[in-house]
Amino acid sequence: MSREMEQKIEELGIVPVVVLKDAKDAEPLARALCEGGLPCAEVTFRTAAAADSIRIMAEKYPQMLIGAGTVLTTEQVDRAVDVGAKFIVSPGFDPEIVDYCIEKEIPVFPGCITPSEVAQAVKRGLRVVKFFPAEQFGGVAAIKALSAPYAGLKFMPTGGISTANLEKYLGCSAVTACGGSWMVKGNLIEEGKFDEIRKLTEDAVKLASDIRG
Repeated sequence: MSREMEQKIEELGIVPVVVLKDAKDAEPLARALCEGGLPCAEVTFRTAAAADSIRIMAEKYPQMLIGAGTVLTTEQVDRAVDVGAKFIVSPGFDPEIVDYCIEKEIPVFPGCITPSEVAQAVKRGLRVVKFFPAEQFGGVAAIKALSAPYAGLKFMPTGGISTANLEKYLGCSAVTACGGSWMVKGNLIEEGKFDEIRKLTEDAVKLASDIRG
């Protein structure tokens, strides 16, 4: 996996997790994120508009680091990469998906919440894994406990993270970045409130910067 990409994600500190129901919202959302200082998005593959949305964002804002989230099959991996996704995120550890991405040299962040899953990731040479759903599976305390035997592995917690607990997560040395959707809530996207999204993104960037110094 590209160390450059991992470093970029760590520098940003936050990966916006986006659900797009209509591809027409992709370009204004990408603009709001970029103008807000967070040129990154994990677009979830839960909707029919996901592939088109990734393609539009990648074409209009090539400087963005755009990944596909909630990827459940190797076929979705191919579709996502074909339209411009630069990394793949899966909610759990699926050996078939992980091995497929490694074989094709596609950066992949699989979900790992148990020592057994972490061991499988480390065995395959992964340096960053997703921790999902973070709050429901023990949060920072669980991440610290999991990281202790696996020095060097970093976690990207997602699920239940907001401005209220961001400091707790980003203050943990085993956390590379946090996935979050508070700045890109579905109702804001659907109502076209992209100025508000830009402002929330700016606030998130400032908060992450303040936490990490």
